[in-house]
Formats: sequence, C-alpha cells, structure tokens
Amino acid sequence: MSTGVETALPIYFSDAAANKVKRLITEEENPDLNLRVYVTGGGCSGFSYGFTFDEKVNEGDTVVDNDGVSMVVDSMSLQYLVGGTVDYTEGLEGSRFLVNNPNATATCGCGSSFSV
Repeated sequence: MSTGVETALPIYFSDAAANKVKRLITEEENPDLNLRVYVTGGGCSGFSYGFTFDEKVNEGDTVVDNDGVSMVVDSMSLQYLVGGTVDYTEGLEGSRFLVNNPNATATCGCGSSFSV
C-alpha cells in the first residue's frame, strides 16, 4: 500500500548511465550484473571513484534502480556520495561514467578524483 510519500534517494542514477549499463549487461549476456559505484583512497585529490560490475548485493548496500538495471553502493562509499548523481558521458574526452558530487570540495582535471 502506497502512502503517497516518496522518499528521496541518497544518490541518483541518471538515465544515460542506466542506458549504458543496460547495453553493457546485454553485451555480457548476464542479466544479474549491477553497476557498483565505490570510493577508494588515493588519486591526486585524496579519493577516487570506482566503477565495476557485480552480481552480488551485500548487506548494507544501497540499491538504486533505473529502467530495469541496478546500481549498488556500499555504505562506506555512500557517505561521500549522498546527493550526487552517477552519470555517463560521451564526448571529445572519451566515454566514461562520472559522479556529479556536491560533497566534493575539490576535484582533479580527470574528474575521477576528489576531496571533501
């Protein structure tokens, strides 16, 4: 039963990112894959974003669905990504997943590293 109240997602999964994940899953021929987004120490600004495919959803993971595909984020990484958007872009610099992160106080030129 719906209460009519929608809860805000802690992180957003853009349509462009979901569509790319859907295409990659089709190529891999494994419908159980999810896009896993994580934050790790390192990079030129202190933290780096990581993206991988994972069949497993661990206890404590946040799962965000978009158009039949799922993105999962572990609880440690989520604290750095709350309010952000995982997106996918294709341009002159190449094609890549990226995070628009309102928590980042500085980023590096490559866009894959940030500090808080």
